Amino acid sequence: MKTKAAILNGPDQLPIIGELDLKLESNKVMVKVMASALNHRDVWIKKGMYGGIIYPIILGSDGIVEYKGGLFLINPGLNWGNDEAFHGSNFEILGLPSHGCFAEYVQIEEKYLHPKPDHLSLTEAAAIPLAGLTAFRALFAKAQLKKSDKVFISGIGGGVALFAMQFAIANGNEVYVSSSSTEKIEKAIALGAKGGFNYKDEDMDKQVLKSVGPMDVVIDSAGGKGFSKLVNISNKGGRISIYGGTVGKMELIPQKLFWNHVSIYGTTMGSDQDFKEMIKFINFHKIKPIVDEVFPIQEIGAALLKMENGQQFGKLVLSNSF
Repeated sequence: MKTKAAILNGPDQLPIIGELDLKLESNKVMVKVMASALNHRDVWIKKGMYGGIIYPIILGSDGIVEYKGGLFLINPGLNWGNDEAFHGSNFEILGLPSHGCFAEYVQIEEKYLHPKPDHLSLTEAAAIPLAGLTAFRALFAKAQLKKSDKVFISGIGGGVALFAMQFAIANGNEVYVSSSSTEKIEKAIALGAKGGFNYKDEDMDKQVLKSVGPMDVVIDSAGGKGFSKLVNISNKGGRISIYGGTVGKMELIPQKLFWNHVSIYGTTMGSDQDFKEMIKFINFHKIKPIVDEVFPIQEIGAALLKMENGQQFGKLVLSNSF
């Protein structure tokens, strides 16, 4: 069948609205996409800086869909595998190599459909899947978050960082954040963070230790030279979950790791069980995602450029009305 979609035809281009043929695979169902959301993954693919890119491709890992009269979230982490500790060799993310949610219709296996939380609007629900799953696993499955833990989240403003903050606050934890933007720090405090620090300050780690003390759990997506500061602020037995590397190569002093028994966990997305537990957690605590702006899908180019420029505080969502 043909579907209207935002189609990416090459690197360093913006998606264009058009039609694409979708051949329904025997193990999948075709569902109507009501709303979708952007992730940094979409930006990297647009820039041609991602492995295994094929063209044309419909991007979009996040979606809220209609199926058999009901509304469902899609778990975009496909074929996780049998080991909860890590994904298997067949793992892939919806939106590349398989066509994603920036379309009128998307095909998906029924097992990846999960009922929409009743307390959320369509656009709020669309914001959850990839970022929410990544944050939930980083906190709970990897860092083994306890209610007594003090939590530090770097780069507040992005989707995963904000979900991590919301989840930790809902869990009863004391949460601190970092950003280069005073405005973003102030917004995070208004949402329940206890305080914030400018990661561009050379002595940020000293400021943290002097004012609020060491952190039990740290969530990071940047890496780079600043990562050593996150090690410095980690408590004895501290756990650091890193889910991205936007800045690049890290510089570490091994002695600070082994002397303080600090653990560093790499994490990507999450398992099917993680997704189910995340939805259960969101339902129980009635968590509402932070949505920065909702765009009509015809303005997907503007949404991608806003994300690329780091202007958002929260998720950028698309209304899939063609």
